[in-house]
Amino acid sequence: MTVRLDPTALRSPDAVALIGALNRELSGIYPEPGATHFGLDPADVAPGRGGFLVAYLDDRPVACGAVRLTAPDTAELKRMYVEPSARGQGIGRRLVAALEQEAVSLGATQVVLETGIRQTAAIALYARCGYRPIALYGEYNASPGTSVCLGRELG
Repeated sequence: MTVRLDPTALRSPDAVALIGALNRELSGIYPEPGATHFGLDPADVAPGRGGFLVAYLDDRPVACGAVRLTAPDTAELKRMYVEPSARGQGIGRRLVAALEQEAVSLGATQVVLETGIRQTAAIALYARCGYRPIALYGEYNASPGTSVCLGRELG
């Protein structure tokens, strides 16, 4: 098994396919109005502002994730997804670590993220990576019944 993480354009075919799968999965888990936060613009992941990575397992795209600056010292992880068939193989952890490295290169000293209360495997992954609960922030204040925000200091 060979895993490769590549910087990829947000509108590339592999990115579009993975983000589409993520959106379908989240829409099924969270049917409540306002419970899903799909927003990510190519400008958010442009050089100097953020980055978007696709993970390939034996040359097959199986995971993605983004990091974007929200303040000079704060980066946010977005659009994290690992295909169900590729889960449990450490790909998510590698993706988080690579996105954190990108955050550091952008000058961030902390990383924040939002995930859903029903995504227990994601919450457990982030906890293993050192993330702890933080107050809801930004657009996630509008979904307190379904959102969990987490953060961690980089260093």
